[in-house]
Amino acid sequence: MTAQRPTLVLVPGAWHLPSTWNLLRGELDDLGYASRAVKLPTTGPDPRGGLREDAEAVRAATEAIGGPVVVVAHSYGGIPATEGLADLPDVQQLVYLAAYVPDIHESLFSLHGAPDPDSKEELFPIGSDPRARLYADVPEAVADLAVSRLVDQRRQPFADRATRAAWQTVPSTYIITENDAAIPVRIQEQMALRAKSIRRIPTSHSPFLSRPAELAALLDEIARG
Repeated sequence: MTAQRPTLVLVPGAWHLPSTWNLLRGELDDLGYASRAVKLPTTGPDPRGGLREDAEAVRAATEAIGGPVVVVAHSYGGIPATEGLADLPDVQQLVYLAAYVPDIHESLFSLHGAPDPDSKEELFPIGSDPRARLYADVPEAVADLAVSRLVDQRRQPFADRATRAAWQTVPSTYIITENDAAIPVRIQEQMALRAKSIRRIPTSHSPFLSRPAELAALLDEIARG
């Protein structure tokens, strides 16, 4: 008998809804993988809460699978995945895709060497040119759609500090995006040292939009490994 193929749970980054994974999910479906995309509470038209609420959303989506899971977390999504998955036995692999990998007591701000903000309550602005920062190598029509789907993001989960670190007990892989304008490669390389293995893909920050088939093949290789 062959082993049960894992379901992939996909955790988006800040400002992004689950629909950002649609192209990749189509490729994963072609490879025979079921997938689920998580909606983070701190992201959306009516964002609420902080890291704890996002971590619980990741945990609940993962527990609902009822079988082997590979969790793929992108960008900020690496923080709630790290917080929420520390003791779930069905998680076979945690994949950090150009993602933050905090240790206990670290936050997104501290990983950048920045002080805590005076207030956590307001929204965090995405900046004046998200296309250049997030989607530099994404086809024009796909990038235009992605920009149109960006939503509000609360500042609080960027400042909240992790209380658990799943990468200490869960097998993990870091995928470095080599042409990233959002998270510098040098910062990715530092965080990647916390993972058990490191892979690379020659894309900007969003390979699930620029090279979904190539990313799906890489995730298939990781899941089988």
